[in-house]
Amino acid sequence: FNKLMNDGQLTRKQIQQWIINRFYYQVNIPVKDAAILSNCPIREIRREWVKRIIEHDGDVINPGGIEAWLALGEACGLTSDLLWSMKYVLPGVRFAVDAYVHFARTSTWQASVCSSLTELFAPEIHRQRLTNWPTHYPWIDLKALAYFRGRLDQINHHVTKGLQLTLENFQTQEQQTQALAILTLKLEILWGISDNLYLAYVLDQPPITFSKDDT
Repeated sequence: FNKLMNDGQLTRKQIQQWIINRFYYQVNIPVKDAAILSNCPIREIRREWVKRIIEHDGDVINPGGIEAWLALGEACGLTSDLLWSMKYVLPGVRFAVDAYVHFARTSTWQASVCSSLTELFAPEIHRQRLTNWPTHYPWIDLKALAYFRGRLDQINHHVTKGLQLTLENFQTQEQQTQALAILTLKLEILWGISDNLYLAYVLDQPPITFSKDDT
């Protein structure tokens, strides 16, 4: 699904569907980070990690990444009310995202920090979107790509810190094997999200749902 998107082969409707489902992931990122904070007894790490929550939720100065995502949605013809309703989030996407939040709540803070290292791959993905989308999807206002631009600098800093903490806390062979397993789990969660999008919106195999009219 991501390859089709980067190659400019998705329709306007498919882009909208991606934005809708990905929004559920976006709004849960600060929830996940809050769970990491709640499990971490080290003040210095909490003071560093809390920046991630503010970057997404925003504050009185910076509206934050969630607002930037809403702007992207509006530029693609989606209202904020529709996005916040979560009405059209696929069940499989919801399950995958909820599983990630649950992992952060129930694991050690070190394991949850390790899971964030999928960010190692994010800068290149954002650069591809900033480069390709203006050509492939000219109907999207360039200003609406602010989320991707803003994340580039933020992620570079976070990756450095997250990798440092992981290397410090996973030193033995057994621990490093565990770290790889954690990172694999997170990749599988992201893979599950993409698989659900591909099945529903490319192969046209959405999950069976029922409305009031069906009963």
